[in-house]
Amino acid sequence: MKKLNLLMILMTILPWLSVPLLRGLTFKRFLPAALFMSLYLVAEGRFAEKKKWWWFPFNVRPNVIAELPLIFGPFLVGSLWILKYTYGKFNLYLLINLLVDSVFTYFGIEWFKKIGYVSLVRLTKFQLSLVFLIKTFLLYGFQVVYERYFLQKASSN
Repeated sequence: MKKLNLLMILMTILPWLSVPLLRGLTFKRFLPAALFMSLYLVAEGRFAEKKKWWWFPFNVRPNVIAELPLIFGPFLVGSLWILKYTYGKFNLYLLINLLVDSVFTYFGIEWFKKIGYVSLVRLTKFQLSLVFLIKTFLLYGFQVVYERYFLQKASSN
């Protein structure tokens, strides 16, 4: 259990060490979409818990979903980096997300299962891939809407 706690702490903190390498404007530009998706993932985690899509054998704290280290570590920071290098190039964005999501789905989940962090229950790896694909479109769509309606209004004022 101590090793899992250390893993969760590292999983949350280590990705954030790369954030200073993002320019401030890049961070500011893509943070709303990354935060939106992180909050979406928290809601999805609650829903998945009820539907038994996957199972975490413990919680970080009572009433706190165990996937929070994944959500607010590699997912949030990874979203910032992926958007930085692929936004405006949708085909590249889609390809990168498919690669990253596939590596996580087909290799990461196996490793997490082996160390006792998470396992799929009522969801196959293919279905998990589809769930990731939906999130891929949501993240990009949010960024498009955010830039079109919020950043454009701010720059015109």
